[in-house]
Amino acid sequence: MKPWQIAALVCGAIFIATAAVAADGPVKIGVLNDQNSVYSVDGGKETVEAVRMAVEDTGPVLGQRVEVLAADHQNKPDVGLSIARQWFDVDGVDAIADVPNSAIGFGVQNLSTEKKKVALLIGSMSADITGSKCSPYAVQWGADTWSMSRTLADAVMARGGRDWFFIGADYTFGKSLVRETGEEVTAKGGKVLGAVYAPLGANDFSSFVLQAQQSRADVIALANSSADTVNTLKQAIEFGIDRKRQRFAAYILFISHIKAMTLDVAQGLLLVNPFYWDLDEDTRAFSRRFMERVGHPPDWDPVMNYSAVLHYLKAIQAVGSKEADKVIAKMREMPVNDVATKNGHLRPDGRLERDLYLLEVKAPAESTGPWDLYKVDATIPAAKAFRPLDQGGCPLIGAH
Repeated sequence: MKPWQIAALVCGAIFIATAAVAADGPVKIGVLNDQNSVYSVDGGKETVEAVRMAVEDTGPVLGQRVEVLAADHQNKPDVGLSIARQWFDVDGVDAIADVPNSAIGFGVQNLSTEKKKVALLIGSMSADITGSKCSPYAVQWGADTWSMSRTLADAVMARGGRDWFFIGADYTFGKSLVRETGEEVTAKGGKVLGAVYAPLGANDFSSFVLQAQQSRADVIALANSSADTVNTLKQAIEFGIDRKRQRFAAYILFISHIKAMTLDVAQGLLLVNPFYWDLDEDTRAFSRRFMERVGHPPDWDPVMNYSAVLHYLKAIQAVGSKEADKVIAKMREMPVNDVATKNGHLRPDGRLERDLYLLEVKAPAESTGPWDLYKVDATIPAAKAFRPLDQGGCPLIGAH
């Protein structure tokens, strides 16, 4: 036998052995997110902790302890994809969870499809994930740009906000929010007076705030996220924007942001969330456990990751296999019931359909404790909260 033939046989044997180990080894979940930058607040390492809680609550799966890996994608698509590929190809990871930043989420989604692995997308919020770019191996577990834009637009317009101006993030997420909210505003007889886009992690929003102020719009919609929203709002207050005449609406702010800004600054803000720690006894009990680890109640990103991973592991137990096609099919078949979700179900396009909540930041006089920050204005039923299945353009729908 020639040397090259021997080498080929050895490489083939190594590949087969590696594949066998991956198939027979423990379930491995990789949490890929921002752990040190703009999206790390009330996510990042706290989300990793919530995933570990789901693993602990599930116990051994297929007779072995589930392993959790974690990495920081630094909000860079090339870094995120490199980590994801290493996890799938070398480390034997079976599912990747979270992935804030939709640009990275799309890459992970494509890679999971190629590798026939599972993508549990929570932080990736572009509605295209379950729309035109849907995948049989990816699910979207939290809110998305369609649900947030429609529900928030309806709530604000019901309170008299007819003319809108947007300060958005200059990438897929922000532009999707502006487009989809604008469509809803226009459809209901309102007007979009303008939109400007700021780079992720910007420090100076003054020029954008000035344009919003000069637009004289009823509503200044902050179509960015996390620390960017905080900085935009703070600078708007410093500019002396009259909040009685121009109301702010925000899409993604977490409880630590509200706490840091103070209720004096944030009061009256409307948000749409899939979870609030003080909803009921179940959410409060879970939040006490989380607080023991982290020091404050969870916001929706960690809890939605907990929910997605818990459901994923239950599906593996039910089918007795890590094989992605079988697991995803079982995830769609089983109702979703946990501390965060009651009677939810996973649609064929990968969208978890469940209730959402319209939250309003309390005034200082209304708060009774350090984390008593929101009042629940309304529960948005699952059937109304998300884009209808037949309107997203998902090519998988014809197969069901």
